[in-house]
Amino acid sequence: MRILYLHQYFNTRSEVGGTRSYEFARYLFEQGHQVTMVTAASGRPPIDSGTHRREIDGIELVELNAGYRDHIEGTRMSYSRRIYNFLYFALASTIAGLSLPRPDVVFATSTPLTIGIPGLIISVLRRVPFVFEVRDLWPEGPVQIGALKSPLLIKAARWLERTIYRNATHIVALSPGMHDGIVATGVPDSKVTVIPNASDLDLFSPTVDGTEYRKKLNLNGQFTCAYFGTMGEANGLSFVLDAASELKRRQANDVVFVLQGDGKERPMLESRCSAENLTNVIFSNPVPKNEVTQLALAANVCMTIFKNLPIFSTNSPNKMFDSMAAGRPVLVNMPGWMQMLVEQNRAGVFVEPDNPIDFADKIIFLRDHPELCAEYGQNARRLAEEQFARQKLASQLERVLLNALKRE
Repeated sequence: MRILYLHQYFNTRSEVGGTRSYEFARYLFEQGHQVTMVTAASGRPPIDSGTHRREIDGIELVELNAGYRDHIEGTRMSYSRRIYNFLYFALASTIAGLSLPRPDVVFATSTPLTIGIPGLIISVLRRVPFVFEVRDLWPEGPVQIGALKSPLLIKAARWLERTIYRNATHIVALSPGMHDGIVATGVPDSKVTVIPNASDLDLFSPTVDGTEYRKKLNLNGQFTCAYFGTMGEANGLSFVLDAASELKRRQANDVVFVLQGDGKERPMLESRCSAENLTNVIFSNPVPKNEVTQLALAANVCMTIFKNLPIFSTNSPNKMFDSMAAGRPVLVNMPGWMQMLVEQNRAGVFVEPDNPIDFADKIIFLRDHPELCAEYGQNARRLAEEQFARQKLASQLERVLLNALKRE
């Protein structure tokens, strides 16, 4: 099977960001399929022309000087500039995709929603099936967060969403909530398959000792709550600072929060910590996926935090599955699927959104019950192994693509 894989934000384990597309593409190559990945240029190595082609672990990589590949960089842009970059990449990837040998199937993964445009056009002109992967419900996310306000643009985005869904051969959703959001637009249930984010069990091993990384961060035996990922508006990390302030008020000096990453909100968060003298918050620069493991294994608890908006309860965040693979209790603040996963499997705790007192209470409880904390971590790893192993979910995607090919 020749697969044309479209993803603007492609990253390998040695780069900063999510690696779902890399892991899945590598698995598909190992199963004997040919995978061509069209993505935005990363700048590493320098791009001398409009298109640069190279191979990574069997994946043919086509990098375009269009849009941007660094998701963190995108959080710093105005929304109008991001839309321009999305449309520019959609145009460039359409041209690039049509210049490549005819594939057997086109697989496009959002965000942004506009990645569905080249997927649909190439599918129609090359007369091949088109599978669309929904990583976030767009445009509902930007609408709820307040980034997309123009009634005309909202109407156009909803039209584009329905058009892509209607014309895709099949749709992959990353969570039950996303599945429900897609079906609510009129898509038949049989046309949607849920394949959540996955745990890389080979990369995150709970048996690895995180002592050296704790020394690097000068944690000095403190109970450590770690966050790793983007620090954008959607992540709502002010909530962590609210909890840090509450713990400071309680004089819980043996608890520390480590925030690793970057994004539009980081300067504001650092400024607030300085103004309020929140010495129980440590900022750490973003690192590649294969180094994120060190912080996860140095932590007592790993946090998955979002701004308190209904749309984020549908998310399937990488950091939650990385935390489970590392065998660490997961703290989540979104009701719905994420809450159900950690509570029903005793793999962590749920804290009420925008309730720093509950947040602080749960942290103190975990600190004071190390045996239970360890049990939660073991349950998290077991859950990762049984339900979210990367190989298992990659195999599901392979079947979706093969079935799409058979239906044409």
